[in-house]
Amino acid sequence: MCPPTGEAKGREDAKPSSQPSSQEPFPWHVGVYDAHCHPTDTMASIARIGGMKARAVTIMATRAQDQDLVDSVSHDLAISSRAELRTETEASRRVIPAFGWHPWFSHQLYDGSAENPPSKTQHYGEVLTPAPDAEFVNSLPEPRPITDYLAETRQRLERYPLAMIGEVGVDKAFRLPQSWEQSEPSAREEGITPGGREGRLLSPYHVKLPHQVNILKAQLRLAGEIGRPASVHGVQAHGVLYEALESLWKGHEKEVISRRKQRLVAEGAEDFSESEEEEYDDEGEPIRRPYEPKPFPPRICLHSFSGGAQMLGQYLNKAIPADIFFSFSTCVNLGNEGLETKFAQVIKACPDNRILIESDLHVAGEAMDYQLEQIARKVCEIKGWKLEEGLQIIRSNYERFIFG
Repeated sequence: MCPPTGEAKGREDAKPSSQPSSQEPFPWHVGVYDAHCHPTDTMASIARIGGMKARAVTIMATRAQDQDLVDSVSHDLAISSRAELRTETEASRRVIPAFGWHPWFSHQLYDGSAENPPSKTQHYGEVLTPAPDAEFVNSLPEPRPITDYLAETRQRLERYPLAMIGEVGVDKAFRLPQSWEQSEPSAREEGITPGGREGRLLSPYHVKLPHQVNILKAQLRLAGEIGRPASVHGVQAHGVLYEALESLWKGHEKEVISRRKQRLVAEGAEDFSESEEEEYDDEGEPIRRPYEPKPFPPRICLHSFSGGAQMLGQYLNKAIPADIFFSFSTCVNLGNEGLETKFAQVIKACPDNRILIESDLHVAGEAMDYQLEQIARKVCEIKGWKLEEGLQIIRSNYERFIFG
């Protein structure tokens, strides 16, 4: 998640007034989908979604203050079918909602299964490191049981048939911001949804990784129970994240057919496949088999994936029972000098059918379209795709991520 600070404002202005004549025209008509963004952090920008060139935006909730906001925006704009997703009128619905509790705010939740809930001081003393002083603890909100949050999230997922879990994850680098008493109140940014950093200086406190993992896994289990995808954040904790996901699908791995069996199948000795032709209803929607609940999401997007090509390769193990996608943004993946070489290596290592693109922006409108175009052009350049070909591939991937 890119912080909605002055940096974000700079990105909003960093867009060309016209397309350079040397560039191939961008084929928006193919359908461009933002797999991960946060425009409810700037509610004044929501009205611009209808005029965007992107066909759909996947809006993430992250904390207490934006769950209701994503819900309210989705009430009017949420897509509910594949047909709506492909509709290109300006008045059409354009939002895929996501409800999640981000690792930056994971300290605000506690395990609600205990008979006696912890005191505020006890809870924050257990989940933050170094041990916070009393003044800092007093500045934090009252923690709430994750059981209450999950119950609310379940209701929202049931309300929106294409809603997912997100943004959730683990983050080793992030530190909590100072309280407003410690920071300069005048630094507070106007027009930004409360609850985030809002221009504050950072404190020395981190959320302990085991607590982040517990909060992550509880949300992913909910996604698995009702068959929804998840958008997952991982920063400087790629190994921890992989182990957390692996622990959820342990015992559910797919059987990997040996090369010998594959040769037998090729020779017609025995057919080990279980594939069947997909059936469609009268409106062209695939007829789905009843979903069997699992302890892990059926589809996972590792958003703005910042691991290396070797880490990406771990997720390509054929035994993994979830479909893993990787989404990329200029904000994170090309935000600093020196990242281009690593980015190119990762894109080349990523299978064509796993790539998604995103803006990760906190403001909807022209800036979001611009960032999507830039990351799409870069991915197509590295993959050697013509723009229209590449966008068709990415569109197909996004539809598989949303619908399965």
